[in-house]
Order: sequence, then structure tokens, then C-alpha cells
Amino acid sequence: MEGAAIGARSRIQRFGRFLSGMVMPNIGAFIAWGLITAFFIATGWTPNERLATLVGPMISYMLPLLIGFTGGRMIWNIRGGVVGAVATMGVIVGADIPMFIGAMIMGPVGGIIIKKFDQAVEPHIPVGFEMLINNFSAGIIGMLLALFSFLLINPVVLGITHALQAGVGAIIQMGLLPLVSLFVEPAKILFLNNAINHGIFSPLGIAQVQETGRSIYFLLETNPGPGLGVLLAYLLFSKGAVKDSTPGAIIIHFFGGIHEIYFPYVLMNPILLLAVIAGGASGVAVFSLFGAGEVATPSPGSIFALMAVSPKGGQLPILLGVIISTAVSFVVAMPFVRRFALRQENADASLAQAKSQVQNIKNLGKVRKIVFACDAGMGSSAMGANRLKKKLKAAGVEVEVLHSSVDDIPQDAQLVISHVNLSDRAKESAPNARHFSITNFVNAPEYDDIVKELAESEKE
Repeated sequence: MEGAAIGARSRIQRFGRFLSGMVMPNIGAFIAWGLITAFFIATGWTPNERLATLVGPMISYMLPLLIGFTGGRMIWNIRGGVVGAVATMGVIVGADIPMFIGAMIMGPVGGIIIKKFDQAVEPHIPVGFEMLINNFSAGIIGMLLALFSFLLINPVVLGITHALQAGVGAIIQMGLLPLVSLFVEPAKILFLNNAINHGIFSPLGIAQVQETGRSIYFLLETNPGPGLGVLLAYLLFSKGAVKDSTPGAIIIHFFGGIHEIYFPYVLMNPILLLAVIAGGASGVAVFSLFGAGEVATPSPGSIFALMAVSPKGGQLPILLGVIISTAVSFVVAMPFVRRFALRQENADASLAQAKSQVQNIKNLGKVRKIVFACDAGMGSSAMGANRLKKKLKAAGVEVEVLHSSVDDIPQDAQLVISHVNLSDRAKESAPNARHFSITNFVNAPEYDDIVKELAESEKE
């Protein structure tokens, strides 16, 4: 039973990573649309009827096509992206809502089908006919998928989306939306935050924005308050290495918007799930009570991003919800963190075990490529890679340090550094690399030990 549960969680995580992988590279486009919406719609900061005409085509066509292209490209490079985009066009046309869910379906489907076709046909293509067959095969398959998605997928996705909207709308009308935190907060700690935000709430939120000019859905996962409350409790009541790492984590989480940074603080003391659930639910309650909402997804989920995509005159309810959720999370977390401080020896033992991994770097010989891996490859891994780069540069050690998604680790990586909860997936992705598990990407004391070992290897 335990093995089946672990396998099911792994499959859910993989699915979530794939969903977020389609959205995360296009976050800049979402922000561009959100800013145009925030400034130029009739209720925006600087209303402009002409410039506001950009809003509809961008949300209805540009963003779904980007997602469809990215999904197809993830499967089969550029050809997969092109066919995925064409297939996505079929599900977009005729829809009265932005077809993000349809794009997340048809983009990968287009990539899979053109990949299977190429693998079956390429060995049999006569010399000199490669370009002709490749171009026409992509065109014909794209055409058929566009027709298929227009006639069959479009009505199915519309029905599902309208049902979801009606269901969530009913929850809002019954005043039960805070209960969503019972599912959202634990799922975030399992590194499903990107999948939840971009795969579920964003499509619903974007549809609501077109009707009301703002949406509470954009605040259900991105609220930094619950995580901030937990971190503040650690700052005041913990001790040792955990306490020392907390100030940097607070800055990265609240101002930088990298929520993954507080996940380890909850995972090392799982009872704190109660704190983030209570904080999340109280924040949602305040948002609902005062009609808070955003005009686009605040990504990353920093306080700056929340303010940047808030509607005109809508900052105060958002700030109030963040403050209340922080306070509630802090109060609930406080006694558990105090008790945890008495068991600090376990954390110290974990640090000692991590340090012992550093000694294995000597067996690698000359290390030329280090890769930090996280869920999406854009948040905590980028932060860790940047931090190690600076330390290596200061020590005069020339080593290439990259960051990537845990599923797309370069195969020539010699040393892979990932969070302890992602280590198994990292090992599957890069089985030939040496793997190093870490618990804190901000102030990990292991960084100094890694630099020291690499510097000694350079001298040998």
C-alpha cells in the first residue's frame, strides 16, 4: 500500500510538473497581458479604449497558443511546438472563454502525434525528400488535429470549464471558499504549487477577469502570508542553523516570491501544515469578505507582484488578507516551533549527514559542471546556482554552474544538487551524476564545504 501511495504521488507530481512546464516559460507574456489589462481597461489605472483592444486578442489567442506551442515543444522540439500550436488553434476558435485547458491538452497531443509519426517514417524517407515530407506531414497532421480539436475537444473543454466555474462559484456563494486551503496548502508543500496555480486557478481567474475586472482565484495559491507566518515563528523561536537561515528565507519568500523556500521549514516539522492551512483559510476569508482580487496571476508570488497586478483601488483588501494570514499562521505555528527547538539535535544531525556527502566530491576528480535542480527549474534552483556561483568566483574556482528542472537535468552534469524531497526524481533524470541533497537553498552551510572541496580538487 505504501509503495502504491508513493507511486501515485510521484505520478501526480510528474503531471503537475508537466502542466507548470507549459506555463512557466510564458510567465513574462502573462505579466505583459496583466499589466496592459491593469492599466488600460475601463476600470484600470490609465483607461485607454484603443490600447485596451490588445487585451482580448492576447488572452484569447496569444497566451493559449504560446502554451500549446510550449507543450508540443516539450514533447518533440520545434516540430512538436508547431503542430501543438496548430492543434491548439482548433480548440480556441469559437470558444467564449480563454482556452488554457484546451491548450494544455492539444499542445502535448500535437507533440506526441508528430513525434510518433517522425519515428515511424524517418527511416524510410528517400534521400532528397526529407524537407518535402517533413513540411507536408506537419501541415497535414496539424490540420487534422485542428479539425479534431475544433469539433470534439472544444465542446468538451467548454463543458468542463463551465462546470468548474459553476462549482467554484457555488462554493463562493455558500461562503466556503476558505476550505480550498485544506487542499491548496498541503499540495504546495509537495511542490505542486505551480501546477495548482497555473493549471487550475489561472484559467478560472482569467475567465473571471473578463467578466468582473478582477479575480480572487489569483490569490488562492500566491498569497505569501501563510509561509511568512511560519518563517517568522522560526525566526523568533528556533535556534542554531535553522534560525540563522530564516532571515534570508523571509526576504526570498516575501519579496522575491519564491515560495519553495519555506517548504523545507514545514517539511522538517509537518505539524506546521496546520499553521499554513489556517493562515491560507483566514487570508481567503478576508479576500472574500472585502472583494479582493487581481487582474492577472502574480508570478512569482511576492508582495511586489501582488501589488503590481492589483486593480485600481484594490491594494488595501489584498494587503489586509496577507497581513491576517501571516498573523494567523504565526500564532498557530508558534507553539510547534518552540517544541521543535527542543528537538534541534535532529536538524543538526541532518546537517552533519549532508556535510558527509561533500567528502564524496573528491571521488569525482575535476568537476566541470554542477547543476541545481528544482521543480520548475526557475525558482529555488536558480537562486541556489547563483549563490554557489558567487562563492566559487570568490574562491577563484572555475566550474560551470547551471539550474534546470528536475526532469531536464543535462546528461553531462557531474554533480547535481537538489532538495532532499526531489532527490529521487533527480537521480532518475540523471542516473550517471553524483547527487547531493540539500535542505535549504538560501544559507546552506554545505556551500562553503563544496567550494572548499572543489578548490582542493583544482590544486591536485
